[in-house]
Amino acid sequence: MINIYEVIFKERGKKYYFKSEQTIEVDTQVIVETEKGEQFGKVVNKVNEDQNKVPVAEIKEIIRIATDKDYDTYLKNCKDATAALKKAKSLVKELNLDMDIINVVFTFDRKQLLFNFVADERIDFRELAKKLAAIYKTRIELRQIGARDKAREIAGIGPCGQVLCCSNFLQHIDSVSMNMAKNQGVSLNPQKINGMCSRLLCCLTYEDEEYKRCNKGLPSVGQKINVDGEFAQVISVNILKREVTVLVGNEKKEISYPYEDIK
Repeated sequence: MINIYEVIFKERGKKYYFKSEQTIEVDTQVIVETEKGEQFGKVVNKVNEDQNKVPVAEIKEIIRIATDKDYDTYLKNCKDATAALKKAKSLVKELNLDMDIINVVFTFDRKQLLFNFVADERIDFRELAKKLAAIYKTRIELRQIGARDKAREIAGIGPCGQVLCCSNFLQHIDSVSMNMAKNQGVSLNPQKINGMCSRLLCCLTYEDEEYKRCNKGLPSVGQKINVDGEFAQVISVNILKREVTVLVGNEKKEISYPYEDIK
């Protein structure tokens, strides 16, 4: 019988599917096979058959349950990766490259050393890769990531006071548009709608469908509507309550109505 498990490579990291004929307990550390080589990870969940949407044949294997020796190797790799980050930053400065290396990861078998970096433009890092390969005698991969991915890697606290969604539980970062903020009546002040990554808040996507549903048919602010036979100007709209506030009559009296009650 094949068991499918979710495995992470770092705390609050993205979950990946792996398979094994063994029954493995949650929180067990394991060595898995990946496209980049062997990796040290932790089982966080057993996947039910009805939850699995990936063909079993495409899922890679859990090689074994990690031993104490494997854990020591993992710790050494982490320590060496930290030193490699410091060295890479020094080389970037030496080569005058306009890039910021965020983190460095050794695969468990040390067949690859991965550098994640951010930059405003495309970077010719061939010379940097040659120097790093000469030092570490392994395959070097330099990967340019975006602002959202940088926030996920670094983590932090959002304006809500919670750990950033992208580094906590989000497995996929959806596209976020300015229209979502407009649909929800949110202030378009960048300080209000941008996250730590200086991009639109991911949480704008969470209730977007509900706001679209509640907003259907509601008038816009500034629009004139008929209220009990009189024309009135809409001055605010409460989307979730489907309530509009209008100025009505010669005295410009301010009145709030459930929109469905307006005749």
